[in-house]
Amino acid sequence: MKPIITALKLCKKYGKFKAVDRISFEILEGECFGFLGPNGAGKTSTVRMIHCVSPLTSGTLTVQGMDANIDNRAIKQNTGVIPQEITLDNDLTVRENLQVFAHFFDIPKAEAKKRIAELLKFVELEKKRDSKIDQLSTGMKRRLLIARALLNQPKIIIADEPTTGLDPQARHLIWQRLRQLKSQGVTLILTSQYMEEAQQLCDRIVIMHQGRILKAGVPARLIEEEIGREVTEIRVAADQDDRLLAVLGPLACGHERVGDTLYFYCRDGRALMKKVLELDLPDTVHRPASLEDVFLKLTGRSLIE
Repeated sequence: MKPIITALKLCKKYGKFKAVDRISFEILEGECFGFLGPNGAGKTSTVRMIHCVSPLTSGTLTVQGMDANIDNRAIKQNTGVIPQEITLDNDLTVRENLQVFAHFFDIPKAEAKKRIAELLKFVELEKKRDSKIDQLSTGMKRRLLIARALLNQPKIIIADEPTTGLDPQARHLIWQRLRQLKSQGVTLILTSQYMEEAQQLCDRIVIMHQGRILKAGVPARLIEEEIGREVTEIRVAADQDDRLLAVLGPLACGHERVGDTLYFYCRDGRALMKKVLELDLPDTVHRPASLEDVFLKLTGRSLIE
C-alpha cells in the first residue's frame, strides 16, 4: 500500500494556543488510521486540515499527492466526512437531506436518486426515508450521516467520533458498516476516545496528547510493548504497596498505583495470580491487556480539563 496522506511537522495555532504541535505521519491507501486522544488532544484540528476546511499554520500536508489547503476543491470532492455533531436539517426528511447534499456535489438527479436508495439500504434506513429528522433516534441520525458522507463516492472517509452517545447495538452496527467500507478499498480516518472502537477498526493508530503524537503503531503491538498481555488490578490501601511489590513485583513486567488500585502488567500472569490467591486478596481483577491501558498509561488517568 502506498501513502495517500503525508504530514511533515504539521502545526496548527489558534492565536497563541498550539492545537497541533509539529506532528508527522503517513496514512496508507485502504487502511483505517486512528487518531486517539483525550479532549483537546488535537485530533479534530488535524482532520479538519486534512479535509481542507482549516488552514495549516506551518508544515506540509499532502492528500492524494495534492497540497491540502482550504481552496483545494479536488480533495474535498474525494473526501467524505462523518462529523462529530449531528449536522442534519430538521425541517427536511431523511431523503430530502440527502437530495440537498447531492446537489452540493452537482450529482445529476437520476444518479442521486439511485445512490440515495442504495445508501439508505446500506445504513438500514429505507423505511425511514420519508421521516423528519426529529423522528429518528440518535443511532439512526449517525447512520444517516454515514450515508450522506458516501454520496459523492469518496476515496477517503473521515469519521470524527462517529459513535459518540450511541448504545452498544447502534455502535456495533456502525462499526460493521465502516469495516465494510474498508473492505471495498476506502481509506478510513477515525478520531475516537473509545479504545474498543480503535481496536475493532484501526490497522494503525497514533495516540495524541496536547497537540503531539506520543506513540504510533499497530494496536496489538503497542499493547504488547507498553503493557504486556495481561493486567491484574488489586484494590488495596497504599500502605500495603511495599509488601505487595516485594512479593508480586518480580513476577510482573511493570506496575503503577492509581487512586485506590495497584496495577500489575504481565506477559504471563499465571505465577502472579497464584501468589495473589495465596495472599488472599479479594478485591482483585485479572484480565487481558487492552488499548485503553496503553492510552491511560501514556496520557494519564486523571481528568483532563
